[in-house]
Amino acid sequence: MSQQEQPRKPQEPVTYGDVFQVSGELADKTIAPEDANMMQAAETRVFGHTQKGGTAAVMQSAATANKRGGFVQQGETTDVAAEHGVTVAQTDVPGARVTTEFVGGQVVGQYVEPMPVATTAATDAETLGLSLQSAITIGEALEAAVQTAGNKPVDQSDAAAIQAAEVRASGTNVIAPGGIAASAQSAANHNATVDRDEDKIKLVDVLTGATGKLQADKAATRQDAEGVVSAELRNNPNLTTHPGGVAASVTAAARLNEKADI
Repeated sequence: MSQQEQPRKPQEPVTYGDVFQVSGELADKTIAPEDANMMQAAETRVFGHTQKGGTAAVMQSAATANKRGGFVQQGETTDVAAEHGVTVAQTDVPGARVTTEFVGGQVVGQYVEPMPVATTAATDAETLGLSLQSAITIGEALEAAVQTAGNKPVDQSDAAAIQAAEVRASGTNVIAPGGIAASAQSAANHNATVDRDEDKIKLVDVLTGATGKLQADKAATRQDAEGVVSAELRNNPNLTTHPGGVAASVTAAARLNEKADI
């Protein structure tokens, strides 16, 4: 191979912020080989194998590029991953199993595996206050977001998505004082003035018990999901939705309701 044909080294390292929707310190961290190995091991423990084109594969490709560029060495680990871990967690909701992948406590990937509603464990349904044949409501979808993205600081895209969800659940454009939409907007305004993520108000603080805080609730539909996704996208500078966030949860609920035909 001639010198001209040799692969060129990348000019800059591939960071977590380049390939995942993450924020804070993690976004600027270079993806290291041992980070990718830890995610591969975590995926294998949960799925029995690594996901084709999944989070571990993306991290492995990035780590390989970073090694080739001389930005990291074999066996090197990002300090955030070493201190806070690389994990894969599964949460069962009515009609689905949600698998969420974390690096340093932030969501980097999510998979939703539909499950027949009839086979959902009765204990899971009782815990969520549902019958096995009931459709997933918007309120329940918001509560599910606590399980997958509860530690995410609330921003304007979250507030907009939550407002859209509340409007569709209640059937009115009037935002209830003290409701979840008002609380989310207040949290987003507060967080915009705070520098450290640990001092910011999180989704878990706003969405815990969302069903009981809504004036009315309804089964999530495709139209509801489209409205919530649109609101979250319009208010995100990157024009993306957050993995496991409000829009993703309502979308998953609507899709599962359609599949179950309930």
